Parts: sequence; C-alpha cells; structure tokens
Amino acid sequence: VQLQACGGGLVQAGGSLTLSCAASGLTFRAYAMGWFRQAPEKEREFVAQITGGGGYTVYADSVRGRFAISRDNAKNTVDLQMSTLEPEDTAVYYCAAHSSTQKLRAGVAAYWGQGTQVTVSS
Repeated sequence: VQLQACGGGLVQAGGSLTLSCAASGLTFRAYAMGWFRQAPEKEREFVAQITGGGGYTVYADSVRGRFAISRDNAKNTVDLQMSTLEPEDTAVYYCAAHSSTQKLRAGVAAYWGQGTQVTVSS
C-alpha cells in the first residue's frame, strides 16, 4: 500500500493551496481517508477526514470553514483544499487511511503517507 501526498509549498497568509493524496494497493472506497499535520516541536494533530463513500466529513475546529476534504474513488485520490491560510497552518501534512472512521479520527491509521510541507508566511 502506498499513499503519495503532494501539493505542499510556500504561500502567503490569506492564500490557498490544495493537497492531493494518491492511494494504491488498497480497496480505496473501503477506507476512510484523513489528513493530519505536525508543526515543528508539536504533536501530530487531526485536520480532516472523509468516509469511504465520501458522504460524511469531519474537521478540526481550527480549520472548519477554511479547509475542505474531498475524494475521487474512481481515481483513488483524496484532496484537501485549504484557503485563508494562516501562519499557524504551517506544518508537514500527512494523508492517512483506516477502515474505521473512529480509529482514524483518533489518529490511528492503517497507512500513512510520507508528508508534504506547507509553509505559510505572514
């Protein structure tokens, strides 16, 4: 199984970025997909997740209304559209997968991607 994340970069505060994660080697629609992030010297934290069918999403309070998670089960991809970015959003972002939405929400993933850096300048 591979989860390949891309789309990170440097952006000014108030700007937008879209992260994408391509999955292979798993029955994609059977897995809830999520995004997590880890800032320097901080613990990894939950950002957003989406159910296998794409019908239900959950967001961290800190990103709700600014970020949107979506998935394309035909392409085995999950995206995170980030807008109105803030310097506090600076982190390495990871995509993750688990067949259980509860476990994924708790940060327990069956599979993790390699991470992509997002840096927001003030």
